[in-house]
Amino acid sequence: MENDQGVLVDLYVPRKCSATNRLIVSKDHASVQINVADVDADGRAQRTFTTFAFSGPVRAMGESDDSLNRLATKAGLLRNVWSYQK
Repeated sequence: MENDQGVLVDLYVPRKCSATNRLIVSKDHASVQINVADVDADGRAQRTFTTFAFSGPVRAMGESDDSLNRLATKAGLLRNVWSYQK
C-alpha cells in the first residue's frame, strides 16, 4: 500500500513464486529469493540483477534447480542448459 507521496507504508510486501506463480505467504520459512547479477561483455557484475523467488513446496519437491535453469534460460541468462522434454 502506498501513501499520498507514493511511499510504500506496508510492513510486509508479499512475493510470488517464480516457478508456480503462487503467493509466498509470510509463514513460509523455506522460501528463498535468488538474485542473479547482470554481467557486461567482460564478465564483470553490474549493479542490476534479476530476481527469482521459490516457495517452500517447490524446494521440498526438489524442483527449484530445474525451475531456476528454465527461468534463467527464458530470461536469456543461460544458453543450452534447459530444454523441454515430454
